[in-house]
Amino acid sequence: MRNGFEGKRVLVTGGSRGIGRAAAAAFLAAGARVAVNGRTPASTEAALAALASPHAVAAPGDVATAEGCRAVVAAAEAALGGLDVLALSAGLGAVGPMEAVDEATWDAMLDVNLKGTFFCIQAALPALRASGGNVVCVASDAGLIGEAGLAAYCASKGGVVNLVRALALELAPAIRVNCVCPGYTDTDMVRRDTIEQAADPAAAEREIADIAPLKRIADPAEIAAAILYLASPDARFVTGAALQIDGGTTAGHPRRDG
Repeated sequence: MRNGFEGKRVLVTGGSRGIGRAAAAAFLAAGARVAVNGRTPASTEAALAALASPHAVAAPGDVATAEGCRAVVAAAEAALGGLDVLALSAGLGAVGPMEAVDEATWDAMLDVNLKGTFFCIQAALPALRASGGNVVCVASDAGLIGEAGLAAYCASKGGVVNLVRALALELAPAIRVNCVCPGYTDTDMVRRDTIEQAADPAAAEREIADIAPLKRIADPAEIAAAILYLASPDARFVTGAALQIDGGTTAGHPRRDG
């Protein structure tokens, strides 16, 4: 797929794994030059080795702080000579009852998922204004509906969704801002934090697949395709959108027999 990304300069945060890695690969396949961000130099270099593209460069750093966000964006801009697309995929998840959420867990979730999103966009504004670029955030279906056992995660992703709406208004018409809202996706985070924590991982995976009316877990490449659409000229009249890619999870309640 080549939707106007030839030579475009893209930063993907959280690009060392999961949806971010899939997005980085998709942008590269579409002809873009991509700065890949992982939290550490080691994780970033491992991602670059897996992507195996001369058009991918490293922009490691922790986006949990405003200073870290500024450093990551500056590294990407220096390596690419500017920025056309900011794709924000860095995120944390944690499953458990509200009573088990301590302040450190809450802070870590909000710092990466919400604060990191805000301050990466803030840092990238001059470059995006110069290029007429756009932003795509990775939110979640948990930012649109609640889910028991995911209170902190829902709060952080709900914040991302409404932040996208607010910034779409504030930054228009110069910069478009959108987000994707994936359902459960086959990433290492979902497997590590949800499936593998269960007493019966195979049963947990089946249960997660059954949540969506389409009865399966998404492939990261499916989410990446939606990110590319929102970042592309095909979506040039789309801003402030929260695009659900959730197999129907947020469509409503399924019919209950009886």
